[in-house]
Amino acid sequence: MAYEVIDGVRVWGKPDEGALAQARICASHGNVIQALLMADHHKGYSQPIGGVVAYDGQISPSGVGYDIGCGNKAVRTNVQAADIMPRIGPVMDLIAKRVSFGIGRSNSEKVDHELFDDPDWSVYLAVGRQEHDKLKALARDQLGTVGSGNHYVDLFEETGTGRLWIGNHFGSRGFGHKTASGFLNLAAGREFLGRAPGESMDQPPVLLDMDSELGDMYYRAMKLAGRYAYAGRDYVISQVLSLLGAEAELEVHNHHNYAWKERHHGREAIVVRKGATPSAPGQLGFIGGSMGDISVIVRGKETEENRDAFYSTVHGAGRIMSRTQAAGKMNWKTRSRSGGQISPEQMQAAVRSFGVELRGAGTDESPFVYRRLQEVLDAHADTIDVLHVLKPIGVCMAGADEFDPYKD
Repeated sequence: MAYEVIDGVRVWGKPDEGALAQARICASHGNVIQALLMADHHKGYSQPIGGVVAYDGQISPSGVGYDIGCGNKAVRTNVQAADIMPRIGPVMDLIAKRVSFGIGRSNSEKVDHELFDDPDWSVYLAVGRQEHDKLKALARDQLGTVGSGNHYVDLFEETGTGRLWIGNHFGSRGFGHKTASGFLNLAAGREFLGRAPGESMDQPPVLLDMDSELGDMYYRAMKLAGRYAYAGRDYVISQVLSLLGAEAELEVHNHHNYAWKERHHGREAIVVRKGATPSAPGQLGFIGGSMGDISVIVRGKETEENRDAFYSTVHGAGRIMSRTQAAGKMNWKTRSRSGGQISPEQMQAAVRSFGVELRGAGTDESPFVYRRLQEVLDAHADTIDVLHVLKPIGVCMAGADEFDPYKD
């Protein structure tokens, strides 16, 4: 097997001590069936990113995290990348102009969706009319916006075929964030929209019994936020297809911050994945690298190791440098940074050398802050097959100093 077991935690790749300590804490609280770390793991809030915890009859809002339903969508188009390359600059300008990045909306277009008639909005009415109205208004306002942080819209060229792919990465935006914080508040006896005290990265997970009223409400709200994330990614991909005059021939779409009801080893489990991609046998997943690295489409294998992984794999390359280390500390009054290890010139040179047309992004998202994707894929070679290798030719993200309380 390619993984090792450390204090009961199954660990793929090189163990990160901070993430491993968090996984140990998760493994020792609640009805845990198994705790695991994927090869791209690093520290997160409460449950590590790249961390998977399978529970018996419990769900963890802190494990799913604040960006409920964060995930990826990729489509293979009927266009060759070579047909786009001569106008890649203007194309990326158009994407940056038409797609809304950051906290606001770059145009006045409001996106309606059947999701707003979903019966699970009643969860928020059960909390209160004010809470329902505020969250629904926020969800309507932000549907189809990408946000900031590590969220993106990319154009790719497929290795071997030259086919153009479109990919994106973001989640449920402010609606998901306020849903997460609201249920964490309720679990602690606070008001849903109340201000929470400062939380420790290493605090134990917040757990709700699935058969409790609060656990059932959170599960329904989480699923609604997941459908909202899917709708947003669908909308943005459709925008880019329209801008390019292209059609989608194949799509791959998956969450990596979510909790699923699944059967493993003959029993039902609630599998909480934070920064981990589901990889059941035959299941397709889109895994993104950095702006200076490949991304891939993978398919889960039917192997003993994949069963041991609770059908989970990496969601990306994994950070090796924090945002502050890379970009420096931000002074929001002067809108200036100091102390960063990566300069904009270094980032731009690296991206140009890889042949990428970049719009937006700060040095905290530069290729230097991530592992190489192939390194973490190799650690999971017995659990997934790589079907398509995608090289970025255009990357669009929010601006370097865009403030967004809902990012990551």
